[in-house]
Amino acid sequence: MSKGDFLFTSESVSEGHPDKICDRISDAVVDMFLTANPESRVAAETMVTRKLIVMAGEVRGPDSITHEHMEKVARSCVKEIGYEQEGFHWQKSAVKIYIHGQSEDIALGVDAKGNRDEGAGDQGVMFGYACRETKVLMPAPIYYAHAILRSLAEARHSGAEPGLGPDAKSQVTLLYSKGMPVRATSVVVSTQHDAELSQDEVREIVRPHVENVLPEGWMCDEEEFYVNPTGRFVIGGPDSDTGLTGRKIIVDTYGGAAPHGGGAFSGKDPSKVDRSAAYAARYLAKNVVAAGLAERCIIQISYAIGVAKPLSVYVDTCGTGQGDEEKLAGVLQEVMDLSPRGIREHLELNKPIYARTAAYGHFGRAPDPDGGFSWEREDLVADLKSAFG
Repeated sequence: MSKGDFLFTSESVSEGHPDKICDRISDAVVDMFLTANPESRVAAETMVTRKLIVMAGEVRGPDSITHEHMEKVARSCVKEIGYEQEGFHWQKSAVKIYIHGQSEDIALGVDAKGNRDEGAGDQGVMFGYACRETKVLMPAPIYYAHAILRSLAEARHSGAEPGLGPDAKSQVTLLYSKGMPVRATSVVVSTQHDAELSQDEVREIVRPHVENVLPEGWMCDEEEFYVNPTGRFVIGGPDSDTGLTGRKIIVDTYGGAAPHGGGAFSGKDPSKVDRSAAYAARYLAKNVVAAGLAERCIIQISYAIGVAKPLSVYVDTCGTGQGDEEKLAGVLQEVMDLSPRGIREHLELNKPIYARTAAYGHFGRAPDPDGGFSWEREDLVADLKSAFG
């Protein structure tokens, strides 16, 4: 980002957004296979539309996991999100499953064999980013956009706001001065609601969730606070909009504040570097910033399918670095093995920890005691400080 004055906007979507329903179901399938066998291979895609859930993909894991088990998991996800509507209901919607075995050609290139280490599950480039705009070292616009929707979801699930529905979006525009955010200039929230609630009533339900999330004095002017700007949002979710796994990759990452390699995360086991290497890149970037080696850090890692060693590791501290970037790239590869196997072992990714990542961002979350969000740890700080004196 520029060091001058500018406006920057990021959006988030709730767990009940059609695309996020799909991400949740696909990741729940990943968790189910990893629970049964941590070495399972999964590439699961989901589509939802009115009264219908369709699942497809390729897996290699225990035969004990049947289509019936997958259907049960899908329905459970939809129930937990809160869909019991005429046009989309966890119990009444049809479920069609087209998940089959993984290609032997892919397995041939990815599996470890003899003296050859496990190869990358695909070619591609992955990015990680961290900055000092928030306490979790995330860009502020996406951080606050997520937080608004999480607050609304918690109120809906607790029963504090029974008039809200599962489908929602937020959008936060912040003013930056000298490269740092100073206040919001506009906030947009669209949330599904009961038919008897007016636009003004929904606005007042939403207001405290925005004001409580933003830092004191950051709330935008009243004329720039938009809630359900079309005037009504009763019909929502898959009843009004088809959803697909992997369509919210900017929401999942940095809200557009940093580059993205293009690969989605959800529905993929950690042998797929689209997911695991993006987590590793965030982990390294966050530790660089936490160690005081930069105010901002972008890391790119690239791979070839079937090849264990990354083809390149690129570090950009955006003009804020305290040391040589080429040296930093080398040090990062010394403190962490960036082969697919090395990433999975270092971050302990072969655990059923993925359904929880499907909404409100994969980054900027607190590490869980069971290993979830392990890529948010700051346990490389001491090593990095030592390497740079």
